[in-house]
Amino acid sequence: MEKNKNKSNKTNMKTTNTEPMVKYSNHVHTTTDYYLFKSIDGNRNKNLLHINRLKKSMQSNYLFTVIIVNEYYEIIDGQHRFEVIKELNLPLRYIICEGYGLDEVHLLNANSKTWNSDDYLEGYCNLGNKDYLIYKEFKQRYNFGHTECLTFLSGKASQQKTDKLKEFYEGKFKVVNYLEACNFADKIEIIGQYYAGYKRRSFIFAIYSLLNNKNFEFTEFIQKLKIQQGAIVDCVNSTQYVALIEEIYNYKRRDKVNLRY
Repeated sequence: MEKNKNKSNKTNMKTTNTEPMVKYSNHVHTTTDYYLFKSIDGNRNKNLLHINRLKKSMQSNYLFTVIIVNEYYEIIDGQHRFEVIKELNLPLRYIICEGYGLDEVHLLNANSKTWNSDDYLEGYCNLGNKDYLIYKEFKQRYNFGHTECLTFLSGKASQQKTDKLKEFYEGKFKVVNYLEACNFADKIEIIGQYYAGYKRRSFIFAIYSLLNNKNFEFTEFIQKLKIQQGAIVDCVNSTQYVALIEEIYNYKRRDKVNLRY
């Protein structure tokens, strides 16, 4: 019997040693053993701007905050805060939620405040990025939307909106020709004297494409607008705007110009 009892104890000890050393769930724990924690595969990339902003905040005032991990100490929520806490060597408070995984990561990310274009712009400007400082000045001067400003300043009209924003968010945005961008913007503002909706995105891109069309003469178009007050009306998309502008442009013109192709 004693032999069997010893065997049973050894078996129990072996089982205990192979199981994760998990503390009670839903209790706040504190540690400085940062090596225990790791990122979960599939989580979004770390945002260096967000980390920089958190660092300044925590250096000034380290408020109570907790990160959420699963039983394997994979970080479910708070990876940016974890990086800053580790860098500043601050006490890390965490809660263990057993069974949490990537689905919970996505759900928590979806419910958290995401950064918008203005947040990224301010972040890179605070870091002294010259291209973003120029971008900010241009946007404040003309008050166009981010997509329009990116198109004018980068000269990438054919690039997809998502690709433009991705480059912008990653800090890869570069100003190609500032003076040319201002030239486009100034002409659009001149048209604004004759059309209240001149800052609509579809209209701006229609004009932008026409200004790159060798058959389109801007000065002649303005003269036609002076004659045809109120001729420009709201359209559904850029294609309809171009068709309407072609009609205005060809008013009383003997040699009609095709601006759609």
